[in-house]
Amino acid sequence: MNEILSHYALDGRPIHWARYGSGHINETYLVVTTRPHLYILQRINTRIFPDAEGLMRNIVLVTEHIRQKESDPRRVLTLVRTREGSWFVRRGEEIWRLYEFVTGSICLDQAETLEDFRQSGVAFGQFQRQLADFPADRLTEVLPGFHDTPRRYENLRRAIEADAMGRAKTAQAEIEGYLERAESAGKLTGLLEEGALPLRVTHNDTKLNNVMLDEGSRQPLCVIDLDTVMPGLAAYDFGDSIRFGASTAAEDETDLSQVRLSLPHFRAFTQGFLSMCGASLTLLEKQTLPDGARLMTLECGARFLTDYLEGDHYFHTARPGHNLDRARTQLKLVREMEAHWEEMAEIVGEYG
Repeated sequence: MNEILSHYALDGRPIHWARYGSGHINETYLVVTTRPHLYILQRINTRIFPDAEGLMRNIVLVTEHIRQKESDPRRVLTLVRTREGSWFVRRGEEIWRLYEFVTGSICLDQAETLEDFRQSGVAFGQFQRQLADFPADRLTEVLPGFHDTPRRYENLRRAIEADAMGRAKTAQAEIEGYLERAESAGKLTGLLEEGALPLRVTHNDTKLNNVMLDEGSRQPLCVIDLDTVMPGLAAYDFGDSIRFGASTAAEDETDLSQVRLSLPHFRAFTQGFLSMCGASLTLLEKQTLPDGARLMTLECGARFLTDYLEGDHYFHTARPGHNLDRARTQLKLVREMEAHWEEMAEIVGEYG
């Protein structure tokens, strides 16, 4: 570790480092110096992100754009340059980067109150507003086709046809549930291709634990984990937040009666999100936010089901049928959204 840190002109001498945070993709360490000064050191998972240089270029472009609009340094992630002027250190196949630690901040894995969830909406809406004038096509698509829902459906159909593990017979109800919604899977991508929806900078991992909150006020400071920042649609970021945060049950809940859409949580996030970026979005973008929630849930469930049929190669599983349980919860949540479609649209209209 000392060899990596020697590439940086740190404020003080590093005296301690330890694993930090709850992320599962990159290796993350909190570094403490003699000053004391805190830094976050990360090794990028180049198996997940083979174009690590393109990823780093995205982060630099986005953070520098935001920095021009924010006077408080805590409101944007700050990368530290190496002594040589680079944004990262390459050691063999490894790529390491260093961030300034966001002082006076907290990060929550789960919302403790409705207000916490509303504030995550404020944070991601603020991110949209800050980057509304940034040309998204300048960014590298580090995970090509990440939210190409029709393509995810093509993968599902191939998995059903191949039935490599002989599992299709155990998932007939789920297969039918997903396939009967296949026609709607291309709604957002179709509108983008037609030019009806503008290409935006999207975060693509809009969970609460990617928001830094001020430890005193619990107001959002900035969003973190910018590795998946790519060109996309505003509805993608909105939708994935709802999928994850407005469900009343865990993603792998086995009792489907516990899986419901929380309209209070939907309202709280929507109000926070649109309070920040409503003026930056077109009318159609706002009208398609419920579609984003439904399609991100449908897409994620289709991915779980595909992985189950193919033998659980992608998502980590802790028990037999784990991915099938996940696919079932997502399908139940989609049905919940369909049942409350008018209320969702009314809430968006109220704040949009």
